Amino acid sequence: MADYVLAIDQGTTSSRAIIFDKSGSIVSTGQLEHEQIFPKAGWVEHDPKEIWNNTREVIGQALAKADLTRHDIAAVGITNQRETAVVWDKTTGEPVYNAIVWQDTRTQDIVDRLAADGGVERFKAKVGLPLATYFSGTKIVWILENVEGAREKAEAGDLLFGTTDSWVLWNLTGGVEGGVHATDVTNASRTMFMDLETLAWDDEILAAFGVPRSMLPEIKSSSEVYGTAEASSLLRETPIAGILGDQQAATFGQAAFEAGEAKNTYGTGNFLIFNTGTDIVHSKNGLLTTVGYKLGDAPVHYALEGSIAVTGSLIQWLRDNLGLISSAAEVEELAKGVEDNGGAYFVPAFSGLFAPYWRPDARGALVGLTRYVNKGHIARAALEAIAFQTRDVIEAVNADAGVDLTELRVDGGATANDTLLQFQADILGVPVVRPVVAETTALGAAYAAGLAVGFWSGLDELSANWQEDTRWTPSMDEDERARLDRNWKKAVTKTLDWVDDDVR
Repeated sequence: MADYVLAIDQGTTSSRAIIFDKSGSIVSTGQLEHEQIFPKAGWVEHDPKEIWNNTREVIGQALAKADLTRHDIAAVGITNQRETAVVWDKTTGEPVYNAIVWQDTRTQDIVDRLAADGGVERFKAKVGLPLATYFSGTKIVWILENVEGAREKAEAGDLLFGTTDSWVLWNLTGGVEGGVHATDVTNASRTMFMDLETLAWDDEILAAFGVPRSMLPEIKSSSEVYGTAEASSLLRETPIAGILGDQQAATFGQAAFEAGEAKNTYGTGNFLIFNTGTDIVHSKNGLLTTVGYKLGDAPVHYALEGSIAVTGSLIQWLRDNLGLISSAAEVEELAKGVEDNGGAYFVPAFSGLFAPYWRPDARGALVGLTRYVNKGHIARAALEAIAFQTRDVIEAVNADAGVDLTELRVDGGATANDTLLQFQADILGVPVVRPVVAETTALGAAYAAGLAVGFWSGLDELSANWQEDTRWTPSMDEDERARLDRNWKKAVTKTLDWVDDDVR
């Protein structure tokens, strides 16, 4: 009897394999970072072959650390950076171009072209998303229009598109030797091509974008057996049985299964998902309508989402671009060395502003500087920027939902930072709760896969696994909260209208 489930977490900065036991506890982890490629300002790319090679290696790491083999693994789940687009040749398995990452803004001209007829909300009633560089649809168009021979190969049926879940699944199940070309409803809902009601690709939208339907993966539920690992894999014959986009996976891992439940993930960006149950709710306050999950033949669950482009990657930027810190953990020590932000506010609009503003013309700004400000204040301003952006999104969620959130469940790498989470509770005015297993993204993918093969009996068993680790309660008075939020919103206004025809 196999006693474990393995999750592949193909993220923005690294690929991981995490093995979980029946209680949802981590048994072992393998992890490798991949290169962040920045060819031009606003361009962000990954090498798909590096991602696949790293995925294979981290599977080996996780199995070796736990002294397990494929016979111990009941199923494999996949979770992934959702809007990052890979286009590859199905006859050779070679990508025709680097993966274009969700943060990439090069497709703004394509967005503007499509928005010329109907505005940025042209397709929103069907797909729940505004036209934006964030989503993978315009990235496919860019590849077809800018990579030599790509359009011709696509029209001939020789090119495949996928978000990184599809890329990993196709390779894991055999690649050119019969690899499964599929995705799940959560990832499909981030392309701009899937009708939220029918859960099918929309031919009218595909025609407007000029993307051949033959490129697209088959849309499946989030929890079913898609195929088995191919013969040369360490996991050969193991069923691949769960796929969830990373933020939906984190929500699932937090056991936020029912309408009204929510979580916030602190990763490369921040992503708050609010479960709306089986109802499609169209936001009036700058949020996205998306698919939350679908288990086999059961009804689909929808969600509202607030997506923030730059949070954890701001700390990475302080480390890699400025050399202000040598490791991410140092930012908390710097921030704790000062009493407050010294009047400095950091708005990291490196890829424009996402929810709830949706301003592609914005660029990052560090404002309120005086001679008094030191690197400790800048570190604190960077941490506070993560919390301020989250408050902006939660204000939008509260407005759309018509009822205020009473506590915020959190997960992701930055939740190891106690200073950040105390400030988050203070600026929100509600408790912030971290679970015992903070790696909820991988856990959610494991849960989806395990449910499909009967490893777990149902959602009640998964809910029983969830345990609170730490709770932060607000300690800031309302006047100070209002003052800080007012100054933050003033800082946001300083980032707007930066990009124009001759400034990118």
